[in-house]
Amino acid sequence: QVQLVESGGGLVQAGGSLRLSCVASGRTVSGYAMGWFRQAPGKEREFLAAIRWTVDTTYYADSAKGRLSISRDNAKNTVYLQMNTLQPEDTAVYYCAAKAPRVGFWYTRPYDYWGQGTQVTVSS
Repeated sequence: QVQLVESGGGLVQAGGSLRLSCVASGRTVSGYAMGWFRQAPGKEREFLAAIRWTVDTTYYADSAKGRLSISRDNAKNTVYLQMNTLQPEDTAVYYCAAKAPRVGFWYTRPYDYWGQGTQVTVSS
């Protein structure tokens, strides 16, 4: 099993920034892909970005390019999502997820483990 714990959410004014963190524990995740998603009220969960632990590769959804940046700290088993120039439409619960290696694109769903999520609220 893999446990994922997100943190760093909160209330921020439009134009502000936040950095979310996701700490992975449990079984080794070195071969996994890690992704960030978000879900706004009444909407489907949306993929934002993904990164691999052992290969210097990232992937972003078109909606995330330019404002969001995913990174990792292998020594801390932590993945980050830096979010800049936040807008009210970015208000959502943000989730971290882990995907075991499998055939197919490394960043696409399904993901195998999910965190509980962290709320991000952007005020206008």
